[in-house]
Amino acid sequence: MKNARQGKILELISQYPIDRQEDLLHYLKEAGYHVTQATVSRDIRELRLVKAATGDGLFRYLPAAGATKTAHTSSRFETIFRESVLKIDFAGHIVLIKCYTGMANAACEVFDAMHWNDVVGTLSGDDTFFVLMRSEEAAHAICEELKKYTTQL
Repeated sequence: MKNARQGKILELISQYPIDRQEDLLHYLKEAGYHVTQATVSRDIRELRLVKAATGDGLFRYLPAAGATKTAHTSSRFETIFRESVLKIDFAGHIVLIKCYTGMANAACEVFDAMHWNDVVGTLSGDDTFFVLMRSEEAAHAICEELKKYTTQL
């Protein structure tokens, strides 16, 4: 029951911009999970969810970078990446991914979970993360691929 509920929480925060435990509790009850606020609080702590800025002055729950219980799906990647990323560019072997303030760690975490070819590693800050690629050609290719998940033309 706990694993199913926590999976549902991860699903809900990827679908809705939930920023309060009360809202999460409401969505869980709608989904048939009748739990207390204390249970929701404990689940948030165990899932290592953090509140992150969305770029429009609002906040939402997202999994912290390195959270071990996070379910990594392509739809989750698309949702978080699309809502976080402002710009993607590259120079040499390095890809720069510019995000809304406070969103780079979440975007980098879902990026890392996708296991891309030719990625050596990533480094994340508050509003930017870098991807070190094996070659300039790989950097160009992943840059073009990632732009498909953003509103950047």
